[in-house]
Amino acid sequence: MKKIVLSRTDNLGDVILTLPLAGLLKKQYPQAQLIFIGKKYTEAIIKSCKNIDVFLDREDVINSPDLLKNLQADVIIHVFPDKEIAKTAKKAGIPLRIGTSHRLFHYLYCNKLVNFSRKKSDLHEAQLNCKLAEPLGIKLPTLEEIPAYYGMEATQKTDINLSKNKFNLILHPKSKGSAREWPLTYFESLIKQLPKELFDIYITGTENEGELIKSQQPSIFSYANVTDLTGKFSLENLINFINQADGIVACSTGPLHIAAALGKYACGIYPPMKPVHPGRWAPLGKKALYLVLQKNCSDCKKSMDCACIQAIKVEQVAKVVLGWQAKLVTNPHV
Repeated sequence: MKKIVLSRTDNLGDVILTLPLAGLLKKQYPQAQLIFIGKKYTEAIIKSCKNIDVFLDREDVINSPDLLKNLQADVIIHVFPDKEIAKTAKKAGIPLRIGTSHRLFHYLYCNKLVNFSRKKSDLHEAQLNCKLAEPLGIKLPTLEEIPAYYGMEATQKTDINLSKNKFNLILHPKSKGSAREWPLTYFESLIKQLPKELFDIYITGTENEGELIKSQQPSIFSYANVTDLTGKFSLENLINFINQADGIVACSTGPLHIAAALGKYACGIYPPMKPVHPGRWAPLGKKALYLVLQKNCSDCKKSMDCACIQAIKVEQVAKVVLGWQAKLVTNPHV
């Protein structure tokens, strides 16, 4: 096996949870070149992964099909079903084209179909990604094994000077509407409960999310130990900043998974509702965990106003974060 192409042309968190598949492939085929086709805005994630050799922008591949043909790849795994990429891969003559059997167009463009349903499976998203590589001899990893295969590295530093005497905590309250969100009032209450002499707090998000927070809960930025970093970072710099910080609290978002992949303290706040529950989307990392109401619920499927998220108490999150700070003080290298 000389060249393996992975195609995942969707969201940030989904791409991060594809990185362990790249690590497993690199372990199985250490001499192979791994090429990743993704959306341009996820490029910084791909380039931070030591197991991936080449990034290709989806639009470039669609507009210039010879890019894929000239690679002379041995196999392509369509981790995310993308009809145009699947069609282009077949035209490029890639000998082995793997995809899920649950997309009709894969019957036209793939020659190896893996039969499983993401919606009905009890597996984590990272495991489901790996399942598509079973035809290449990849065994399904356990959740405990996955963190060792991210291969994600951040070597640069931002120009933000972080405290060496405090716990540097990131709060990422928004999700671009992709997840059920813990209320902003709860995030502000968390800030109040964390001793300012022990914590410096940084609020991250896009520029639009920052404006939304300011319109909905402007007082959240009023505390002396809180810094507003919304809209301040490119994705590359956000990765670097997360790597500089000590921990993050967020809902099910890309930055939460970045922190988990980098081995940072990470606490995700989740609803108990399939398919957005932590069984499918929990952060996977040596210092990652999640909080969820222990019940089965589908009451909020058609609403972003989630009672189960609101049932996660500020005191629960504060206890987690204070535990991190205590560990960092007593054993800073763990």
